[in-house]
Order: sequence, then structure tokens, then C-alpha cells
Amino acid sequence: MAEVFYVGVDVGTASVRAALVTRDGLLRTTAEEPISIWSPQPDHYVQSSTEIWQKCCSVVKKVTSGVQSSQVRGIGFDATCSLVVLDKSFQPVPVTQEGDPQKNVVMWMDHRAAEQAVRITNTGHRVLSRVGGVMSQELQPPKLLWLKENLKESCWDRAAHFFDLPDFLSWKATGSLTRSLCTLVCKWTYCPPDGWDPSFWTSIGLEDLLENNFSKIGSLTCSPGSPLAEGLTPEAAADLGLNPATAVGASLIDAHAGGLGVIGADVQGFELPCKGRPITSRMAMICGTSTCHMAISEKPVFVPGVWGPYLSAMVPGLWLSEGGQSATGRLIDHIVEGHAAYTQLQNQVNQRVPFTGTNIYTYLNSHLTLMASSHSAVDLLGSSLHVWPDFHGNRSPLADPALKGMVIGLSLSQTLDDLALLYLATIQALALGTRHILDAMKEAGHDIRTLFLCGGLSKNPLFVQVQANATGLPVVLPNQSDAVLVGAAVLGACASQDCTTIQEAMEKMAKVGRVVQPDLELQSFYERKYQVFLQLFSHQREYQALMKHK
Repeated sequence: MAEVFYVGVDVGTASVRAALVTRDGLLRTTAEEPISIWSPQPDHYVQSSTEIWQKCCSVVKKVTSGVQSSQVRGIGFDATCSLVVLDKSFQPVPVTQEGDPQKNVVMWMDHRAAEQAVRITNTGHRVLSRVGGVMSQELQPPKLLWLKENLKESCWDRAAHFFDLPDFLSWKATGSLTRSLCTLVCKWTYCPPDGWDPSFWTSIGLEDLLENNFSKIGSLTCSPGSPLAEGLTPEAAADLGLNPATAVGASLIDAHAGGLGVIGADVQGFELPCKGRPITSRMAMICGTSTCHMAISEKPVFVPGVWGPYLSAMVPGLWLSEGGQSATGRLIDHIVEGHAAYTQLQNQVNQRVPFTGTNIYTYLNSHLTLMASSHSAVDLLGSSLHVWPDFHGNRSPLADPALKGMVIGLSLSQTLDDLALLYLATIQALALGTRHILDAMKEAGHDIRTLFLCGGLSKNPLFVQVQANATGLPVVLPNQSDAVLVGAAVLGACASQDCTTIQEAMEKMAKVGRVVQPDLELQSFYERKYQVFLQLFSHQREYQALMKHK
């Protein structure tokens, strides 16, 4: 009998990736293509849904080229929670002042709707209790309101379909307008089993979305992994190089796919505090351009400043609480690339690449090891340099988009040592941000014993070790480096009905690769550094208040 596979497709911020995945969750082949990002104005970031679909087709064809299409049992898509706008003929509608119809995607990190988000928060509507009490500009309601108020004729009046990008991809594949509960619950204020709250949309000035049973934003919903329509349409199958009617699972937001790819792993054989405990003792961290902190519970747990609780948004039947940091990988890149010694760093790396495969971060990690004495941990080098990491606002647990980045302890030095220390201090600040989120979740009732990491930053050993050290919790890394792609493939496995539930598919396909234990000798150091961390944001708010006084 021929081996069977599932295809996982992940649309990230800057690239589209696909993987051919076995029943056991092993990545047989992978492929990646870049996608364009345009920033026509400050805080505006847009993409093209046409280009994204083309790149999806390209990578799927690459990963399936070595197998018979009949061996592919199912396909699942995940993507960033960006907003796609189409007209009644399903053609792109522009979301920029310039009016280019191909630029029809408002990206997740687009912060044009900051003012609309504040106004929505000020309504105090009951749906806000499920987003930590504060409407984020990264969610879809403020972006929709911005489009109505700023691009009414060129966009709003022409739009017939507003999709979250994951739902756009599953529609493109199947022709089904059924939306995933993951997207609608997490980013649109939908609340099962009640559904949409008409009073919310009316209160913020978007009552026109109530027409035809909310047809523009989704009348039909289903749980992630549910089979959609009759599977791939003939047209989509031809685009993707697969058989018509291949099963397609209802999609996920990319971070949530990462959660599926790690959080359900069987931990037998590993000494972990979550062993023998329910899955609710685990937190999945999906660490890339930004970071999402996913915790699940059997009953709803409301955490101030944390999105959720969301029913069936990741694991059907369980509630999801979602913390996050708006800029993590992006912040590290910003700090390193903006330093005066960055050119020197590049030169050092370029001299070594032909021999070692070194990149700038492996070089910085080894440089920090050389800087530390043989008897002390690298972490201690960060004792006099402190960073508040919210250069792009705070998503959790403060839910304050007005917060800015802070660096305390700079000197006139412009050396490579100075760059390495600032890099270390930034990584430590991000880990302390995780601790800040954990504290808020624990105080509200979550009991989290172990962190499960995936995403690009999970491949950086210093980042992983500092997360463990700063939080005092062990970190589990998946055996597959791209757990997000495994999570997307889980959707295909469920849709094909080879697995009857998401939980069954997770246990079969998510595997533990390595466990990183915290260095308990650093506990006192991080207790003190965490106190500095907490004082930084309180000081910043004091400064803001002082400058408001005339």
C-alpha cells in the first residue's frame, strides 16, 4: 500500500511555506517563496491576495512533485490574521489611498486603525471582555471601521467579502464561504454558540455588516480541521497540482497552527512538570516576527489584557487564552541592524560563512560566550543593561499600544561587544515579557508548568535558554523544526477523516525533540532583573503623565 501524506501550507508575514508531512508528523519535503509587503504610509502594511495564492500553488507543487497526487489525503492552510477585501465577483478591492486593486490585504501588523481601536474600547461593549477589555488595532473591527471612514467609495462601498487571510485561502481552495471559528472568534468578536452580536457592530458604526445575516463577514462557521465542501475544486486542484476533491480542513491563524504542532505532543519518556497532567498545564509559544502565547482551559478564564477566552478557537471544545508580543524577531533584527557595529558584525560573519555556515545570531551567541568568564553564565552580562521591548506597543498583559521601547544603561561605546550586550538585553527583555504574561495568566487561574516553543526564534538556542531561565520553566522544542507546518498538516489529516479529532491528530503528529531546563542558579538574578523590568513601564507611564501637564 502506498504511503499517504498531508500537505501543510503556512502563509507567514514575509513568505509562504509548504510541507509534505507523513502520518507520524515528519516533514518529508518543504519549500518556501517570499511574498511582497508594501508600506505606502507610516503604519500601513499591505499585501496582495492574488500573489499569496500564486505562491501557495508554487510551494505545494514543489513539495508534492515526488509523489503521486493520490497519495495526498488532505491539505490544511494557516496564515497571518490579515484582512482580505474582495468585491461581489470575488475580485480584489484596494485598501490603499493609491487605489491599486492588487493591494487588497491589510496586514495583521498594520496599525492604521489605532484611533478607531480606542473609540471601540471606549464603547465598553460586552464583547470587549473577550479581548482583555481593550480592542487592539491588530484585530479586524477597527480595520473595517477605518476602511469605511477613509476609503468609503473606493473600498467600503465596493466590498462584498471581508475574509481573514486563512479563510480566504480555504475559500480559494474549495469555494466554501464557511469561516473557521479560529479566525472569527479570535479576531472578529464572534462568540459561539450565540454567534455575532448585532449591537456591537451597530454601536461602532458598522451596522451595514448585519445585512443578509452578516454575509460579508461570515454566516456559516465550523471548527478548525472540519472538512470544507467537497474538498479541492477542479480549478484549485489544477492550480495546486493535486487531485480534485482532496480533503481541505478549515483553516487556522498561523500562531494557532504552531500551537497545534507542539502543545499536544506525547511527553512520555521526559521528566517534565506537565507529565501526567492535562494539556491545560502547557503553554504554546509561537515565536517569530511577533510571539503568541497560547494557553487552553476546560472552562473560560478571563485574563485582563489577554485575548480570550475563545471557545474552540484552537482545540475544539476547549477555551483558548492568547497573550502576545507585537514585535519579537522583528525587534531583535531592528536592534541589531540599527547598531553602529552592524557592518563590522556582517564582515566578521562573511569571513566565516564558507567554513561554518555561521549567521549573525550564531556569531553573536558565540561572541557572548567568549565575553562571559568561564565560571559565569552569559545571562549575567546583562546585569547593567535593561530594555523595555514594546517598540511596537504592548499586546499583553498591559494591552497598551501607546507604550514605546526603552533602553537603560547605554554608553558611548560602538564596539561589537556593545552590540552583543544590547542583543542579549533585548532577548532577556522578551523573556521577561513572557514572564509578565505568565504572571497575569496564573493570577487569573491558569496553572502553567511547561512552555512548548516553535517558530523561527525557537531555532536560536540563546533565545530558548533565556526563556527558560527567566521564567523558571522547562522549554519543550518539537522534533520537527517547523511545527507550524505540522499544525497545518494536522488540519488536512482531520479533514481526510484519517483522524477523528484534532486531539488524536496532535498526539500522532506532534513529537518532542528536546527539553531545555532552566538554570536555577540564575533565579535570584532574574528576580532582580524582573523587578527592574516592571519598574520600566511604570516609569514610562509617569513620564507620559508628566509631559501631559502644561
